[in-house]
This record gives sequence, structure tokens and C-alpha cells, in this order.
Amino acid sequence: METNHATSQMRPPGLFRSRLAKQIAAWVFLGIVTIEGIVFIPSYGRRRDENLRKLEAVSQEVLNTVKLSMMSDTPQRELLGSVQLREDSVIKGIALYKANGKFISSLGEAPEFTAETLTQPMVYSIWQIANDPGGMNAIRQLSQNGDRYDVAWPGEKSPYILAIRHDATVVHQMMGRYVLGVTILVIIISAFVTLVTLAVIQRIVIRPLLLLRDDLAVVGEAIAQSQTPQFASLARISHNELGEVSTAFQRMFERIQTEICDRRQAEADLRKEQQKAERLLLNILPAQIAAQLKENEDNKGAIANRFDTATILFADIVNFTNLAANTSPTALVCQLNDIFSAFDAIAERHRLEKIKTIGDAYMVVGGVPSPNENHAQSVMAMAIEMMEFAQGYSVLDQNENPHQLCLRIGINTGPVVAGVIGTKKFSYDLWGDAVNIASRMESHGLVNRIQVSEETYLHLKESYLFEARGYLTIKGRGEMRAFLLKSALPNDLPIKRVA
Repeated sequence: METNHATSQMRPPGLFRSRLAKQIAAWVFLGIVTIEGIVFIPSYGRRRDENLRKLEAVSQEVLNTVKLSMMSDTPQRELLGSVQLREDSVIKGIALYKANGKFISSLGEAPEFTAETLTQPMVYSIWQIANDPGGMNAIRQLSQNGDRYDVAWPGEKSPYILAIRHDATVVHQMMGRYVLGVTILVIIISAFVTLVTLAVIQRIVIRPLLLLRDDLAVVGEAIAQSQTPQFASLARISHNELGEVSTAFQRMFERIQTEICDRRQAEADLRKEQQKAERLLLNILPAQIAAQLKENEDNKGAIANRFDTATILFADIVNFTNLAANTSPTALVCQLNDIFSAFDAIAERHRLEKIKTIGDAYMVVGGVPSPNENHAQSVMAMAIEMMEFAQGYSVLDQNENPHQLCLRIGINTGPVVAGVIGTKKFSYDLWGDAVNIASRMESHGLVNRIQVSEETYLHLKESYLFEARGYLTIKGRGEMRAFLLKSALPNDLPIKRVA
């Protein structure tokens, strides 16, 4: 099924409405102006120097008069007495200096030369040497606002330096008109070139791009409806790179449309299989067993693995029964959630596996399901952090009275069997004598103390400080030695922590 979207296409924007055209116009205009500016700067300097040199020609009469006075042995204070300055003259002032730059006398506006300026060695550019060799023996400076032009002629054989100040206002005005004329000309040329460039780009670039944009706008809808639109960009293919892009776009659309149809069918089949896997995942607690359950979906037997050594921890909240009697169920569950969530975070940091919670009891194991030779150290580190958390946490009763959270923690190390049993509500659990002993270590423990079995003590005695508690009567096992981790309390030895 085909559909025509030509009526939905937007009209091509005008010459100055296209964003791309505006960007190109700006860069073209800026490039032309920049080039003209680079060419104009040296031209401006040469024209200004030529006009200023014309002012110097007026100074020759004064220069000759002073030279005659020097030749007639006139006293230095009277050398400028023979010079007459007219009000309408471009010469506004004269000054006489010694060869060392020391001021002697002046007439009218004195030129603003310093002794350092008059006596320092002069440096000339290549342009001055090639185009103005006659002016290389003069020192020149233009005032900051450009209305005064000072020239000094150091005499090669004379002990004096003559400086003349000129009125450069006319030159300043001429250069202003020159800059204005050149600027207007540059703007006209740049605008013309830019407009021509825009007209060409609008025809050969902008319009084909807009047609291609309109085609792209309807591709998504056409694919969703399994339709093949008529592409406006292909109605008149340009024999250039844009035409090749339009043709390639059509081929890409056809290939994508075919692949999407095939993929939709594949996704429908995949969803059926995924639903089976999801049913398994919803019943799995530890992520490590999920892959085994998916791979052994048809296996009706249990999934079980033996671990020769693992460390099990049981933690119990002391006096929980009385606390539950004096706390609303909702508040109690919320506080238990806070406590056990903190324990979960500690277990995750130490890469331990949480097994389950039973009422107010918490069970975790190290070395299962991924074997770890430092499982005992990791479990002990978690037990210490659990005690530290309990010391800073208070449980609130229904009257908002705080009660210090107290724990009993028991730890044992030994062989266990871990796995998943049953066909409904899968649960990853541990079995073995080592689990029972760990539970007894907790139930026979002391408040706010960590009690370990002899097997765990042998794993940790090089890293932690313990005190022997003696023999405890364990149901089903008889008497067993137990040890208490020395707490980090005042007057006690510090606990050596495992990194």
C-alpha cells in the first residue's frame, strides 16, 4: 500500500528564512569582509603617510630659514627669531633642541618630543627603505587624536635638532572619508556576492535538503503502518552528491522496512520464550542460581552444590518480642526494613550472600555460591559493621521512646550444602551441621557481642583478638569451645580490622 505525502510537505523557506542559508550567508559575508579588511589595513597606512608627507613639504621653507640662521652664527636663543608663523598656516609650532635632546627654545605650539625620542636610534621598515629613502632622516609622530603631526630633523653635521608641529586635521578628515568610502564599497561588494551565493545554494542545496527532510519526517509513520511512501526527494534527482544521498536513503528505507517486519515476527516468538524465563526469575532470590534454573528448566530434581568450607553468620535482635508488643505493626516492619536494608548494604560491600530473614533473625554466608578463601575475614568484617550500626541506631516504640538496638551475633565455619529445592516459590538455602552450630553460637551468645566457634577462631586468630568463653553445651553436639571477639570499648584492646 502506498501513500502520497506531497500535500503535507512544507513549502521551501525564503532566501533568508532557512537557518542553513543564514549560517552560510554569515560566513561568506564575514569571510569577504575579513579579506578586504586585511587588504585595507596596509593601504590605509600608506595613504595616510602620503598625505602626511605633503604637510612636510610646507616645512621646507622654515627648515631652510633656520639653516641660514645657523650658518650666520646667530645665537642659539635667537635662531627662531627670523621665523614668522601665520594663523592660517599648517605649521602650528617650532622647537629647537640640542643634539643631545636638550630643549633650547620654541615658537607657537611646541612639538611633544622627549629627549629619549630624539636621541634613540631609528629603525626603518623595508617599505620605508624601498619607497621613502628621503624621509629616513626624520623623526615623526602623530598625536593620539590624529590632529597634530610632529616632525624632527636631526642634523648630521649640525649641533641642533629642529622639530615642527603641523596641523593634521585635514589629513584626519580625509582619512575618515577614505575609510567611510572603502567601508561602504566593501559592504556593497560583500552583500552582492553573498546574495548571489545564497541564490545558488538555495537552488542546488537547500531545496533538495528540505525535500529529504520531509521524507524523513514521514518514514517513522510509514514504517509503523507498514506503508511505502512516495519520496518527494526522488521526484527530481540531482546529478550530484545530494542525488546520491536521496537514492541511498530510499534503498536504506526499503532494507530497514524488510528487517523490521522480520524482527517483529522474531520478537513475537521471543516473547513466548521470555515469559517462561520470567516465571523462573520471579521465584529466584540469588542471581547466581538464575542461569542454572533457566538452563535446567526441564530438570525436576533439586539444584544443590557442596562447599567444603564456608562461614555462616546468624544475627538476632535482642528483646524483639517485648519491642513488638509495644510497637504498632506498621512501624515495627518499617524499622525492621531499615535495619535489614542496612545489613543488606553491608553484605553487598563485602560480597557476601544473604540467605534469608526469619522474623528478627538475619542469616548471611561467605564463600557461597562463589568460593572465596577469605570468607571468614569478610563475614567477621560484616559482623563488626553490624555492631557499629546497632550502636548508632535506636528503635522507637509506640510512644516514640528510643530503645538502643542490641544484637547477638554467632559465627561458625564449616562445610555446607547450598541449593534450591521444590517446584514453587524457589528459595536458595543452606544445609549442614555448620549451619546449626552457627545458629547455636548466636542463641548462646551474649548481648552486643560476637561469638564464634573454635573452627572460625582458627581462621581468624591471626587477624583479630578474642577471649575464650570456655565450653558451651550445644544441643546434638555436646560441649563445644566458644570465643568472643573483644569489643572496641574503653580499656579494651583494639580490634585489628581486615582490609
